[in-house]
Amino acid sequence: MGAFAPTLSAWAQSQPAQQQLPLAPQVKGSRPRANPAVLTPAATQLLPEVKDLAAPNPLALPTKPSQVQISELRPIGLLEAENLAEVNNPNLKLIASQVDQAQSSLRAQIALWYPTLSLSANSLPSYTGGQQYTKGLSSATNGYSSTNRWFYGTQVQAQWALINPQRVPAIAAARDTFEKAKDQYLISLRELRLQVDVAYFNLQQADDSVRIGQESVRASVISLRDARARFQAGVATKLEVLEAETQLARDQQLLTDSLASQAIARRTLASLLDLPQTVTPTAKDPARVVGTWQPSLQESIIAAYAFREELDQALLDISIANSTANQALGAVQPFLNIFNTFIAGRYQGSQSVLVDLPGSMGWNVDNSIGLSVTWNVFDGGAAAARSRAAKQQAQQYTYQFAQRRDEIRRDVESSFYELEKNNRNLTTTAREVLSAREALRLARLRLEAGVTTQREVVNNQRDLTQAEVRHSNAISDYNRRLAELRRRTGLDQIALCTPPALPAVKPKFEGVSNVPVEQPALLPACQAAKAVL
Repeated sequence: MGAFAPTLSAWAQSQPAQQQLPLAPQVKGSRPRANPAVLTPAATQLLPEVKDLAAPNPLALPTKPSQVQISELRPIGLLEAENLAEVNNPNLKLIASQVDQAQSSLRAQIALWYPTLSLSANSLPSYTGGQQYTKGLSSATNGYSSTNRWFYGTQVQAQWALINPQRVPAIAAARDTFEKAKDQYLISLRELRLQVDVAYFNLQQADDSVRIGQESVRASVISLRDARARFQAGVATKLEVLEAETQLARDQQLLTDSLASQAIARRTLASLLDLPQTVTPTAKDPARVVGTWQPSLQESIIAAYAFREELDQALLDISIANSTANQALGAVQPFLNIFNTFIAGRYQGSQSVLVDLPGSMGWNVDNSIGLSVTWNVFDGGAAAARSRAAKQQAQQYTYQFAQRRDEIRRDVESSFYELEKNNRNLTTTAREVLSAREALRLARLRLEAGVTTQREVVNNQRDLTQAEVRHSNAISDYNRRLAELRRRTGLDQIALCTPPALPAVKPKFEGVSNVPVEQPALLPACQAAKAVL
């Protein structure tokens, strides 16, 4: 528990017995280890259906327009999208690389337990030359001396730290940092799967919006055609024609917005999957409710506390801060090293005193072994201050743990309540769609019978479009909340829905499905703005 244990113990003793809850270090341990078994591992190979969609080279950079021009629309299912993201996504690879870096740093710290062997050669070779004049009390000691010598020497030193007060806390901090990196990988994998699911559901919603927009435009074209025919027959007014034209323009705007949202949703998914530059994904699966969430709210909250790696990271931060405090105190404790130094050299040259002597050569070998002690007895209180700061940081991380715990519960409850809301909206919006369809059918029959006006048909058609949009949004929102609960709880307890039995060929409705949907000509923005002035 380290420096924050007294604070937590004092807090626990101050609480009433019936309100005491187990502390996180007692449940998870003060130094929790990452457990990859709680999460399905990331895929390492692409599925056969998408094997040709491997990510391009990380340093690839297109330089020509043809290299980024979309040449293929590839239908992709949700499972295929998750597989592509796990294999291709560069951010996940980046986090995996950081795990390897943390492991290498840990190995570097573990090396502190091993002896070191160093080789140095400052004279390989070295030359010494010079002259010196000496004047003594007698003339016999007066004269010149000269040196002209080459020297070859090397030194080998072995050292082993018998006592190093900073070694154990440094290795402990590196090991905790490694565990944090592994936890971060699991967090990133969960987050990537959530992002892919949400992006895929957004694409399904955009596709559904395009379908609704096309059906609305077709219905508006039919209404406008009927209004003009009735106007020419003298049984309708110009106002009814204008109302039909207004509704057609409104539906064309809906279709235009939906097409833009569809294009953006496709490219958003493509960026997550890191697809080739010329490929754009499309949703192969239609927008359908995925399933039903099985656990209760209380079970979801407890599961989130148990499986969320963010809480483990907060505990590891506390442990790292305590190790840093111990490492700072180690700076003012004695260090004991055993060493062995071997020195060997060889010289060649001459050294003359008063008179020239012939050249000489020789060698020398020295070996020494012993103990060395280093003790920084007084440093002005710097080590104690650094240790105190690290312990205060550990105290800070305890409050961050509480903050993350509360955020996790808030997120789970928010997703759970939103899921319940969207579940109710599925029923109400479905009923609204059925009622709006029947109302539109009756309004058209009343118009053909001459007992109503075009206004009633236009209003009912607009109501149907809005009802279908709300129902599509409810399906997408429901699926997104399911994906969020899977991410925020670590559970995968979803009862999948039975796929509906649909015919192999989509039915066509006479008078509606055969009407072509044409986008109006795209005018420059300045010209389009002046049209209403």
